[in-house]
Amino acid sequence: MQTLLLRPDEAAAALGISRSKLYALLADGSLPWVRVGRSLRVPCEGLAAWIRDHTAPTTGASRARAVGGEG
Repeated sequence: MQTLLLRPDEAAAALGISRSKLYALLADGSLPWVRVGRSLRVPCEGLAAWIRDHTAPTTGASRARAVGGEG
């Protein structure tokens, strides 16, 4: 079975950010979260949506520059 909810430390690791940055994103409403009893969990689907929403579109020229090519 696929994991649906992540602990904050797991979500931070998945995003490659610190726990404090993750908590800041949760506090300002940027990332969704749910309570399971007294525990806070971050939905995997919410992380994927956040990444989609915050990924800059790339064109051929800007993509080449981003990976070190000529543009």
